[in-house]
Formats: sequence, C-alpha cells, structure tokens
Amino acid sequence: MGEDQEVLEAFYNIITDSKQKLFDKIAKERTRYLTVVMESVHKEHNSSAVLRTCDCFGIQDLYTIEKGVKRYIPQRDIALGAGNWVDLYTYSEGDSPTVNCLQDLKKKGYRIVATTPHTEKSINDVDISGPIALVFGTERTGISEDVVKHADELVKIPMYGFTESFNISVSAAICLSIMRNKLEENIEGWKLSEEEQVKLKIKWATKILKNGEKIEQEIRKRVAKTMQIRKE
Repeated sequence: MGEDQEVLEAFYNIITDSKQKLFDKIAKERTRYLTVVMESVHKEHNSSAVLRTCDCFGIQDLYTIEKGVKRYIPQRDIALGAGNWVDLYTYSEGDSPTVNCLQDLKKKGYRIVATTPHTEKSINDVDISGPIALVFGTERTGISEDVVKHADELVKIPMYGFTESFNISVSAAICLSIMRNKLEENIEGWKLSEEEQVKLKIKWATKILKNGEKIEQEIRKRVAKTMQIRKE
C-alpha cells in the first residue's frame, strides 16, 4: 500500500461513512481529459455558474484568465460549494495571461478548442481523440484575438433563433454535455486513474475538515514513520 493510500485511509477514519461513499462515487467520474478555460468573464455570477457546471459534469480543472477584470471569487449562493471540489487555476500576471495560459495547456498536451459564433464548425464535430481545453470568452466581445491566434480550432454551438449567442454558463453546459457524451461513447481511459483519485480524495477531505491541511501534515508524518519502521 502506498503512502497516499494510507493517508486516505487515515482520513477515512475521521470523516463520516456517507462522505466516504460520496467521495468514492464522484472521484470515479472525474476527468482532466477535458478542461475549461474562462477568459476575462466580467460577471462573477456567470463565472460561478460555470464553476458549478464543471463540477456537475465531472470536470476537475477550471482555468480563469483575468485580464482587465477583478479577481474572481466564487459566489457561494451560485457555485453552491463547487469551489471545494473543482481545482481553480488563475492567470493574471504578465503582458499576456491569455497566451501564458494557452501555452501552458498545450505543454500539458491539450488541444485548444475555442467557442465563437463566427465560425462554421460545430461543437458536435470536435475530434475527441486527445485531451481538450474548451475556451469561453467574455460576455461582451467573446474570445480575444490572442485566443483566435493560438487556438487549434474554433467551434460554435448550433443556434436557430435571432440571438447570436448563449450566456456563457449556458454555453459551457451545452458544450460539456455534448463532449461528456462523446467521451462516454467513444473513448477509454479518459477518467482519473486510481492514483489520481486517491490524491483528489485526500484534497477533498482537507476541504471539509477544520484545519484540514494541518491534519494532513500530521497524518503524513505518522504514515512516513510507520513506513520507515516497516522497512527496518
């Protein structure tokens, strides 16, 4: 048994059985194969709604690009605690946080797929044979020129009315529903590995316990000592 597994078991001796079962059930459905990027979203209630949507669809990582907007803080009444379960990465430093974010995602192996009504390709036709980062732009002007320049492809959500675009949280929900269904039907190995699930459940456990990070440090010290004794 590895160190992380022993740490998780120690946490499971502290938290309730119902929470353990919930962690086990949800962690199995989590993915980093598909991730979401929000660029310069001005309205916090929209950002919080996207965060909540990511949690609902099992998306573990959400990237926010904050250029010309105030720092994003999840609104508790809209996100409904999703900030505890989804990992949030923020890019706000430097001359071009958008470029920095997209370049980092490409280094991690993601293909950048940006959403815009000004293209012909549909979200339904996206190739899902490799990891994808879905980019959503600001409510006012959509994705920036930096996104257009660095995206691997641009896609739109099919629409049939007079209005040109959906609200960003609605757009995210539609796209994630389509992509999740495509993954379920066509791809294997896109969910978190067993090791990744264990690490994630430890992180979740620290979120629900008072002084959770300090508790983890104490548990790790105890586990490390026990493992050393076994070797001797």
